[in-house]
Amino acid sequence: MSTSTAIAAPTFDPDLIARYDTLGPRYTSYPTAPQFRPGFGEAELRAHARASNEDPIPRRLSLYVHVPFCMSPCFYCGCTRIITRDKSKAGVYLSRLYREIELTAALFDRDRPMVQLHFGGGTPNFLDIGQMSELMDSLGRHFSLTRAPTREFGIEIDPRFADADYVRALGPLGFNRMSVGCQDFDPAVQAAVNRIQSVEETRAVIEAAREADFRSVNLDLIYGLPLQTVDSFARTLDKVIALRPDRIAAYSYAHMPELFKAQRQIDAAQLPDAATRLALFARTLETLTAAGYVYIGMDHFALPFDELSRAQREGALQRNFQGYSTHGDCDIIALGMSAISRIGDSYSQNAKDLVGYYAALDAGCLPVMRGLTLDQDDLIRRALIAELMCHGRIDFASFGAAWRIDFPVYFADELDHLRQLAADGLVDIRPDALVVTSRGRLLVRIIAMCFDAYLGREAQTARYSRAI
Repeated sequence: MSTSTAIAAPTFDPDLIARYDTLGPRYTSYPTAPQFRPGFGEAELRAHARASNEDPIPRRLSLYVHVPFCMSPCFYCGCTRIITRDKSKAGVYLSRLYREIELTAALFDRDRPMVQLHFGGGTPNFLDIGQMSELMDSLGRHFSLTRAPTREFGIEIDPRFADADYVRALGPLGFNRMSVGCQDFDPAVQAAVNRIQSVEETRAVIEAAREADFRSVNLDLIYGLPLQTVDSFARTLDKVIALRPDRIAAYSYAHMPELFKAQRQIDAAQLPDAATRLALFARTLETLTAAGYVYIGMDHFALPFDELSRAQREGALQRNFQGYSTHGDCDIIALGMSAISRIGDSYSQNAKDLVGYYAALDAGCLPVMRGLTLDQDDLIRRALIAELMCHGRIDFASFGAAWRIDFPVYFADELDHLRQLAADGLVDIRPDALVVTSRGRLLVRIIAMCFDAYLGREAQTARYSRAI
């Protein structure tokens, strides 16, 4: 029996929507990627890796592998990907990826367990099972991939290009989590974004994952797509609930055609306005929680027995580039074109094009293109934003003690700025704590932006999506 409770979505008046319908980061990192600088290169990455090994208790490791190839363009996509049906490109890419694995693994002590692994893209199942097996073998030779039941080895699957046999073959390779792209099952919406995908295709890979003893299946939705209505999306939600994935991510569509060429194929006049986007998510919140899912935060839902739900109940929920996580305390090693690592107090990103990525590795170098070393203020604000997004509360005394600051003094300007948000019912500013309200949970990006030191320094907002 479900232990979750249906949540009634709060209402928002037009003036409030207009006030907060602005651009802002999603905060999968802080500082965010636009702050990364080209002066950070291979030498800096190596220095941070050495420092992470020298910690008295080195962090466990999480590995992200980026497979950039896709067979067909989805017009909404903002990922770094290459559209091709030429499967030979996979072999060329893997030859360089193996070099990067060898170079990168040498930077980290072998006694540091790899407890989390995620294949993203692009479309990871662009690789056939033989190539996937060879890649996992290479990772196993160079890193200490744990086989403990608590491991989290996940892969993103496009069910249009993967059958049940493919998914079942992933289990023996060590995968135990799968994320399935869906976005929307409405035929008109699918045609508008060039992603025609049936419920039957989606069900086939989900059932295959369960047959292969995958511990968890996640299904991705996107709201705010062209031609979506509250009623049409409600029908999609009913179909999703019938599939009963363990987790559901309902992302807000980020329309940024100036950055992502494929999005120029979308008719902006067909996009829902801010009020409709809020109504779409409100219906999502009400429908999924009524069906027994727990609202984790921002765009994530999970069944009560799922590890994310348990982590939320126990106050152990964390956040990283993959969203909400139970392994957010790991150093993240990212491999492949455009991939972003988080090692110690640093971020580093690989070359975002194949030419640069291949050239660096052919020269025997790590393909680091840019990055950032965080200063103390960055670390404080990163921790604060993560607390807001994961737990919705900042206790001034305990947070101040952890970071050796007087919270009301250090963040005096930010607390003053938050008074308007408090008047709008998004936060509760108490003498001893800052608490995100039920209304504020739906606009937590707006609250986090109040603590983003970089938004006030530079005109960066054009690089971000709408916060509603």
